[in-house]
Amino acid sequence: MNIYVGNLPYTVNESELAELFEGFGNVARANVIIDRETGRSKGFGFVEMNDQAEAEAAIEALDGSDMSGRPIRVNEARPRTPRPRRD
Repeated sequence: MNIYVGNLPYTVNESELAELFEGFGNVARANVIIDRETGRSKGFGFVEMNDQAEAEAAIEALDGSDMSGRPIRVNEARPRTPRPRRD
């Protein structure tokens, strides 16, 4: 299951994000989205967990929890919608 994690502190890296979810099960991948122009985190990321029950437990437990003073938002990621190209 692919999990969206929003309102992340801008200092969080991928290993810290994975560590947060590993308490609930095996994390296949963690990805913090980085702004191409600034090289800084955009404040959200994605975590992939293979076990559905573990992923649901992580979502339930972590949504609204505090991470470095910020309440993070955790839910199942929705499919990406196509956006028009910017020139």
